[in-house]
Amino acid sequence: MDIADYYRQLGLRSGASVSQVKAAYRQLARQYHPDVNPGNEQAKNRFIAITEAYKFLVNIALPDGESKVPNDTKQTGTTSASQMPKTQPQRVKVTRKASPIENTQDLSAAEEKLKQDAYLQLQELLKYQRFPRAIALVEGLAQRIPDDVEVRQWQAIAYQRWGRHLIGEKQVDKARIYLKKAVKTDPHNRALWAEVERDFRRLEQIY
Repeated sequence: MDIADYYRQLGLRSGASVSQVKAAYRQLARQYHPDVNPGNEQAKNRFIAITEAYKFLVNIALPDGESKVPNDTKQTGTTSASQMPKTQPQRVKVTRKASPIENTQDLSAAEEKLKQDAYLQLQELLKYQRFPRAIALVEGLAQRIPDDVEVRQWQAIAYQRWGRHLIGEKQVDKARIYLKKAVKTDPHNRALWAEVERDFRRLEQIY
């Protein structure tokens, strides 16, 4: 299911705020709750669908009054998918709702060297649009350093860049797969999420 589909499940437009998501869910949940519709399988399935949509969107929807595309990624604690940093990546803290701040794991000297080398190579691969190789590189790095926040961000960025490229190639189904993978890999990166949402709107225009 696309991000836009989750919004549609709640009767909302893409980019709705957290309060709008919560309000829409409360209204629909009262309407389709199994206790209110005993024995109604259709209502039960609808309730399950809106609950799934709510759980997904409440973690990525923007707070009220916040710009859809942050002007300063440092304030959001995320890396924009439109540009990889040109210098050595800084330590990134990702704040998650209802959970403590997650820090990048401690790495050995060998892992730090591996990560830096992979980062430089990833920049080159993305620059020259060698997306399958970029994805293979960062997926291998993620297996070697599974709990590193920055590696997960790079992995999501690689998925999103490949998905966007596939849209231009009119490979719609494949593009959809990689855009979904981008969001699932780093779902709390709001800058990335905003760009993926734009990509999904481009997909809708193709149909």
